[in-house]
Amino acid sequence: MHYSTRFSSFLAANRSLFVFLTLMAIFRSAIADWMHVPSGSMNPTLVEGDRILVNKMAYGLRVPFTTIRLTTGQDPQRGDIVVFDSPTESKALVKRVIGLPGDAVEMRDERLRINGREADYAKAGLSVEAALLQTIKHETHLSLYEELQGRAHPIMILPDRPAMRSFGPIFVPQGQYLLLGDSRDNSKDSRFIGFVSRERIVGRTARVAFSLDPENYLLPRSHRFLVDLQ
Repeated sequence: MHYSTRFSSFLAANRSLFVFLTLMAIFRSAIADWMHVPSGSMNPTLVEGDRILVNKMAYGLRVPFTTIRLTTGQDPQRGDIVVFDSPTESKALVKRVIGLPGDAVEMRDERLRINGREADYAKAGLSVEAALLQTIKHETHLSLYEELQGRAHPIMILPDRPAMRSFGPIFVPQGQYLLLGDSRDNSKDSRFIGFVSRERIVGRTARVAFSLDPENYLLPRSHRFLVDLQ
């Protein structure tokens, strides 16, 4: 049998599979996807081994496999946890929106000030740290709740690590966002990669789908399944 005939027969026999895979790829590109959390840059909100759900329609519907938006959608809000294409590396990152277009953002000794108003801080309970890896639990750390203009979320301070603990004030340009990791002393974020344009923000996450423990043979961590994120 001629090669082209065999290939045509193969395509015909597996047409349903190819259609399914194509539709799945389009769905993951433009509508929703999941992302593996490989590092602790978002501790204690996200922990290594989490798989998060990403709503790719949150900020407008895009043409699949492109950055072209068909609809405007909602703008990212302060406190949103977003997935974006890094402007300095060929990979997706997850951080929290801190500065919106037009904001003046300043940090002094780990404490944020936005448009002249300092964020409120309170010590977080032990439950916030329950899922942390043992390597982090054994390191000197402090978990706090940080409230930014009515929205509170947990952050982590690692005082023994070298880090950029003060900057600004800096002004966020139009169409750009200032993003920080919740683990403030262990995150490569806007302090190092600069502002992130709206076009680079892929979607928003507000829930962990499931989680596997990298310190325990990747066994499931059932207490992390379908956890809502602050």
